[in-house]
Amino acid sequence: MEPPVGPRVVAEIVRGLRGGEPFVESVHHGTVVGLARDGSVALRVGAPDEPMFPRSAVKPLQAVALLRAGLDGVFLSRNIPDDLLAIVASSHSAESRHLVRILEILSVAGVPVDALRCPPDLPLGVAAMQAHLRAGGGAEPILMNCSGKHAGMIACCVAAGWSIDDYTDPDHPLQQVVRETVTELIEEPIAGTTVDGCGAPLFALSLTGLARGLQAMVLAEPGSPQRRVVDAMRAHPGLIGGIASTDTDLMRAVPGLLVKNGAEGVTIAATASGHAVAVKIADGAGRAGVPVALAALGRLGALPAANTPGAPSIDLAQLAVLGAPTVLGGGRPIGSLRVRLPA
Repeated sequence: MEPPVGPRVVAEIVRGLRGGEPFVESVHHGTVVGLARDGSVALRVGAPDEPMFPRSAVKPLQAVALLRAGLDGVFLSRNIPDDLLAIVASSHSAESRHLVRILEILSVAGVPVDALRCPPDLPLGVAAMQAHLRAGGGAEPILMNCSGKHAGMIACCVAAGWSIDDYTDPDHPLQQVVRETVTELIEEPIAGTTVDGCGAPLFALSLTGLARGLQAMVLAEPGSPQRRVVDAMRAHPGLIGGIASTDTDLMRAVPGLLVKNGAEGVTIAATASGHAVAVKIADGAGRAGVPVALAALGRLGALPAANTPGAPSIDLAQLAVLGAPTVLGGGRPIGSLRVRLPA
């Protein structure tokens, strides 16, 4: 049997011209998979069936697990509000709108902020970090971009009557529910377990499985745990990332599109109709994930034209920026990131 084909060149950085032709300064290798609405693989670059770490791109699936484990139980309405559910699935920038919601989840659960087991960090968002440092602040667990997920995990444990001191332990009942839910959604066994940057368990799975899991979520019945997470994320894109976050910007540019970035160059996206793509940039760079995901959706014919009758309003200018980020020289545009999906 021949070994699987490794990552391929999927994007290049062009800086100026050489002999009248674009001068390619750098390239990004990557793996890409795209699913048609019926679940079949319609686009394959590299070896998307090989295990990888999805990092924070798996948070939507983890949020489904928290709902199944009883997260609603700590709320008087017996239903977590959409904005709080969105922050549970987020990689937030630690803006005030993010932090106030995390504190609300912890308050409703009746636990102090020092119950968070994610490591101290500075805000992920540049503007939020600069403001925090100017005010004399330092690293705190609540500022870590995964603190919304951790707050949701703690609240879920309170609702279920589970211990909260060890909620990140892979053998904890909560993490067992997370593992079972992720396995069900991706329709494949977990290939391995390690520790994510936030301290929670991280499962190795394939890009194809990750895309399959997201597709199952967007196609799920309204009101199901899967669709509740999807609908909350779509309704609150600013809570999923924040200012200058490419997943937030892309969801705002294309209403109805679900997007989630993860560390080390992982991006997933799915349309309301069921097309799904997953991208892993081999060198871990974050700049290429969304442009490649956009190109993959285009290859699938999944993005409606701006003049399609009945289609939601699409921000074409923002799509152009996200699809080909500008390279600056001396403060002015001199090139761009160009996607090169193999045929």
